[in-house]
Amino acid sequence: MTKQIQLGLFDGVTPQDFVLADRYTPEAHVTLFCGDRLILLRQIAELGGKAELIITSPPYNIGKEYETRTSLQEYIESQRQTIAACLKILSPTGSICWQVGHFIDGHSRSKEAFPLDLVLYPVFKDFGLKLRNRIVWQFGHGLHENIRFSGRHETLLWFTWDTDEYTFNLDPIRVPQKYPGKRAFRGPRKGQPSGNPKGKNPGDVWDMPNVKSNHIEKTEHPCQFPVALVERLVLAMTHEEDLVVDPYLGVGTTAVASVLHNRRAAGADIESRYLEIARDRISRARAGTLQTRPMDRPVYEPGENLSLAQIPDEWKE
Repeated sequence: MTKQIQLGLFDGVTPQDFVLADRYTPEAHVTLFCGDRLILLRQIAELGGKAELIITSPPYNIGKEYETRTSLQEYIESQRQTIAACLKILSPTGSICWQVGHFIDGHSRSKEAFPLDLVLYPVFKDFGLKLRNRIVWQFGHGLHENIRFSGRHETLLWFTWDTDEYTFNLDPIRVPQKYPGKRAFRGPRKGQPSGNPKGKNPGDVWDMPNVKSNHIEKTEHPCQFPVALVERLVLAMTHEEDLVVDPYLGVGTTAVASVLHNRRAAGADIESRYLEIARDRISRARAGTLQTRPMDRPVYEPGENLSLAQIPDEWKE
């Protein structure tokens, strides 16, 4: 049974209250920490907390409202500090997932793209971690470019400690077989269905819409990732009641995905208004009223948005 969610737990505050926390509370099912992520991570470590999954999408150093643009080297050093703090709370069987895009330097035709997964890969390796997958998240919509190809993907690096003992549950994240009627044509299973009746491995290329203005999960946060992206990781890399931590929580997508599947969660953000949105989303997720896009819903379904598929009258000439 899912526990009552507590967003912080303080003297005089009942477990049913939803509050923003100024310290990590291990008794709470969910802690939303308003402040620097390094402080939260240090508090978890001091209390002996261990996360089975650390999943985040850090700022990309491109000057969004919640970040200060710095040099690429300064950005890398800041990420190194965060990663080091995360590893102090990562369980021996745990996973750390870093979802990133590109740092773009310059303007107009002087633009140069620095893929942050390649930039940060050596940092993770410096800590002795092992890369399990480089997952490509592709989406069909975004800003349009006219001097280069439009960006339509981001990447997610999945690392564990250098050990064979790490959590990975395939069955909860299997997707429908493309050819369920396919049969083995040789070997001991000749003539029998060749696929797994539970579905197939989703692979390392994930096709999920990004959260833009017409997405049902959209909030005021400018760079929000979909709940489905985190759900797949939570189900694959944790068990019920495990702790999931997001050092750059934003509007709480990681906490929402954790709550939906009975995991504990903790995350930090320096913007209290984002955490207020996170609190509301988590409350609605617990009540079953939060709208999210299903994890395995096809990107396009026949008959969907038929009016959008029609040629505009202005183009017909």
